[in-house]
Amino acid sequence: MDQVLWKRRERARLKTNLIIFGPPGAGKGTYASRLAAELRIANIATGDIFRNEINGKTDLGRRIVSFVEKGSLVPDEIVIEVLKKRISQPNSQRGFILDGYPRTVEQAKALDTIAKVDAIIRLIVPERVIIERLSTRRVCEKCGAIYNVKYLRPKIEGVCDKCGGELIQREDDKPDVIRERLRVYEKQTQPLMEYYRGKLPILSVECNSVGVPPEKVVKQILRELQRANLMQK
Repeated sequence: MDQVLWKRRERARLKTNLIIFGPPGAGKGTYASRLAAELRIANIATGDIFRNEINGKTDLGRRIVSFVEKGSLVPDEIVIEVLKKRISQPNSQRGFILDGYPRTVEQAKALDTIAKVDAIIRLIVPERVIIERLSTRRVCEKCGAIYNVKYLRPKIEGVCDKCGGELIQREDDKPDVIRERLRVYEKQTQPLMEYYRGKLPILSVECNSVGVPPEKVVKQILRELQRANLMQK
């Protein structure tokens, strides 16, 4: 049997529920998707779930839209209902990696009522790296695909490879706005780290350069999971 396949099957024997934390631009989505594939667990991003419910025109989706259209935050009771539904799906039974939730201690307490979390992955990225990464990011106006003018360029400048849509710079990807987003993140996250400290392993992984390949960071995270006995060696 292929050694890589064997290793992945071995990893799948342990059910592992993880939360990934990191500042805006830390690469949470990129690393979470790769970790989910390596560990054969579900990659659960709350933003994606909301979009799926809205696009599917479900009752839950309509309730979410009623808040989004007003510019309001989706209430915690609806978010936890959405998560509970997603976690109960078959492809979450081996475990999951949760991206985008919880954001507050109250949300963390609500999560405790529906799932047992095994560890926190905390991405530590310097401000200078985040500003460089986000200020050079471009997003497709149509499909939301992400590019970078330095490190992940489209085949045709300003045009999405996937759908041909126009690539734009989001207002919140400009340096002054990024700095404010980072301040908000630190203010939000500190109480959460205090809440989880002593309850769960907090696996800190540093990324000090914009040019570090995602695969290298993922390998670091996998090593930390091994040390915490949360996956097969």
